[in-house]
Amino acid sequence: MLTKFLPFRLRSRINTRRHDAACRPVLGTAPIVPADDGLVIFSMMGTAVLLPYLIAVKSLWSHLRRGRVVILSDGTLTPGDRAVLAHHCGNPQIIDIADVDTTGFPVGGTWERLLTILDMRRDDYMIQLDSDTVTLGYPDVVADAIAANISFTLLGGAEWEIGAQTCTAFTPPVDVPASAQAHIQTRMERVLAKIADSEKLRYIRGCSGFTGFARGGDGRALAAHFAREMQQLLGTGAMHEWGTEQVTSSFVIANDPGAVLLPYRQYGNYWGDPWDSDCRFMHFVGAHRHDGSAYRDATAAALARMGS
Repeated sequence: MLTKFLPFRLRSRINTRRHDAACRPVLGTAPIVPADDGLVIFSMMGTAVLLPYLIAVKSLWSHLRRGRVVILSDGTLTPGDRAVLAHHCGNPQIIDIADVDTTGFPVGGTWERLLTILDMRRDDYMIQLDSDTVTLGYPDVVADAIAANISFTLLGGAEWEIGAQTCTAFTPPVDVPASAQAHIQTRMERVLAKIADSEKLRYIRGCSGFTGFARGGDGRALAAHFAREMQQLLGTGAMHEWGTEQVTSSFVIANDPGAVLLPYRQYGNYWGDPWDSDCRFMHFVGAHRHDGSAYRDATAAALARMGS
């Protein structure tokens, strides 16, 4: 396509508009009917992702048919956005990002999202759902985890189905490309063995785009311990880099009893390759989100199911 020769920013703008057009029919689908049944489908989002978010949350809810929606506004939601969300998501609770207490933690980089989840999990099972996701089939592993009140996480890749490991035993990949050597995730993983109680604590390379936090837990305590240790090892500035929240989320879930690692063949991240016919859930990560028509095709399939 000719768009591949355009500057990245212009190409991104065109792809976003094209995808929004593919999402727009969601405005004609039936609204979510919320239930106060102990499950919360939670997302941080704003005006720029309103339509993709509705695809993400409705495609998941249309399979689970349970729970209520809670939204963390990134500060950009307009009155019109809030009216759309009220209609389609069952008048959800909307928390403003400025109201999240970040005392003792980094600010920004989706930390407010994780902290809100850790606070709310005291009373509810919390699903963290990114707006660039589509549920393609019945997520049975997720439904079973909710029923058993066990946490789950999407994985960073198929190689991490080996399971959670102690922080002293965890070994980052040896073939990390040069471009990723300085990434905060790599740097944090390299010092896992140095944190206090590393021989008792566990870690898994997960993806915070789709996670489940079992009801209960210790709230912020474990995350606070991890953040303090990492700050001492890497410095205050490092903990404000994008990606520290995802590593912390994976650390917390890895230490939840019996946490489930979603099978990557059925629950994956899109890297531009075809997915398995039994795929239940796809996270369209930024680097390859608009490669070909895969994201639009998945959106169309989800809309067809919502209309049935």
